[in-house]
Formats: sequence, C-alpha cells, structure tokens
Amino acid sequence: MLTFRKSHLIAFATTLALMLGFIAINPFALAQRYRSSRYMDSTERNGVPTWELDPRFVHDTFTFVRIRYDSHGYGRSGGNWATDWRDADLNFSLRLQQLTSMKVNPEPIILELTDPRLFDYPFIYIIEPGSLSFSPDEAKALRRYCLNGGFLMVDDFWGQAEYDNFRNEILQVFPEREPQEVPLEHEIFHCVYDLKEKPQLPSIHAAEQGRGSGVIWEPRWDSDTSIPYYKAIYDDAGRIMVFICHNTDLGDGWEREGENKWYFEEFSVKKAYPLGINIVTYAMTH
Repeated sequence: MLTFRKSHLIAFATTLALMLGFIAINPFALAQRYRSSRYMDSTERNGVPTWELDPRFVHDTFTFVRIRYDSHGYGRSGGNWATDWRDADLNFSLRLQQLTSMKVNPEPIILELTDPRLFDYPFIYIIEPGSLSFSPDEAKALRRYCLNGGFLMVDDFWGQAEYDNFRNEILQVFPEREPQEVPLEHEIFHCVYDLKEKPQLPSIHAAEQGRGSGVIWEPRWDSDTSIPYYKAIYDDAGRIMVFICHNTDLGDGWEREGENKWYFEEFSVKKAYPLGINIVTYAMTH
C-alpha cells in the first residue's frame, strides 16, 4: 500500500480555486528569468518563489513527482523524460499552492519507477512517452503502485506512432486493461474548474506559429492531431489509475507562463492550470 497518508490531503484538496483570483495574478510575476530546464541537477528556482511548510504537516504535503525513464536510443541521461523540467514542475507546484487549500511541497522531485520511495507519493508524472521504454521491473513496479492507490498522469505526445509506442508499453503494465476515452462528463473535467471542452494545448512555438489561424495543434506526419484525446485506465472500482493526455501539452502551459503574456492568458490560465488542478484534486480524493 502507499505509505503516503492520503486522507490528510483530502481535507486540504477541497477546492478553493477560483478562476477570477487566478486571472488577477500578474502573468509576468515569474517572467524574464533564466531558464535552466535542461540542467537536471540544478537547484535554481528560476525566479519561482518558495514558501514555508507547516511543520505539523511536513510529511503530508503534495509533492510533484516526475518519472525518469528510458527512451529508445537515449537511455536516462537525457531524452524525453526531462522535457519542460524544471520550470513546469516548479510553476505548477506554485499555482497549486496558491489556488487551492492543498499544502504543496515547493521542491518537485525526480524518481525512477523502481525507487522504493515511489510508494511515498500518490501522484506521478510522465511526459513525452512517444519513445518511452519500460523494463520488466519498471512495469511490475508501476502496476503495483497503481493498483495500490497511486495515480499516473501522462502528458505531451502527438500522433498515432507516439501513441502506439506508449500503448504497447502500458499494456506491459496492464495487459488486461485497454485505455478508454474519458467522456467530458467525467468528474475529472469538473471537480474544481468546470471545463466546457476537452482542452488542447500546443507548445508555445506551435501556438505562436498558428496564432490567428485557429491551428493550435502540433502536426505529425502519420495522423491528424487536431483533436485532443484523454484516455484512462481504471481499477476494478472505477477509479482512474492512469490519465493519458494525448495530442496536447499541458507541461508547456505550465513551463512557459512567464515568457509570453498572450500564451499565458490563452493557454496557461484557461487550460493548462485548470485541468492540471482538476487532475491532481481527483488523484488526491479518489
């Protein structure tokens, strides 16, 4: 079982988020800082403010956990697992702390699936799994983690070829559980922010190139990527264990908030943070 005391977080996660309050945040409060996102050992916060944790609850705070994995041909020294690190994780942790009553660790961490500390954290994040490769030990650990109450969010991959690779890998974890499209009516789209559509987020570069044309997706040679898909793998009780965000890029909406006012207001405020907060709230309360 997860050693994290999830019941404590449920009390904190009872939704104090209000979009009007969020829009009032200065979009350039974190702007113009040096981005060191490709330096994996960096402890630099790049201008993101820190905060103190209540010592009574220091072991019961939410920590954003990014998973390090093998990419075909790249190993673990770089590769796709590190995309948007470290700014996305820092910014999302900050906004989760500001916009909800959840108590959040200001320091996100990186773990591997075989790390025994995995079971101390109820939420983990995998980005760009289009070339991801699980070892048998990792697949076994991830299965145990999810079936014992853990939650995996998968983000930022586009097109059929990248999806097929991820599907093949996740079926090593759950060979009996095919990912299913999550309907817009599901509570994960409404539990804090009431989303009216399944949001699609392009990278900041794709958004700028398509600005004014309505093209907000990243093209791939193998398929149409204009429609976002949100799929899930459920446990036997109907709880989402794995939430898959395909043909969309929430991580860039978190990472790039201090770089472009238009992108921040159109994609970070309206899409990336609301859905991200919904996902974490769902994970912490189920």
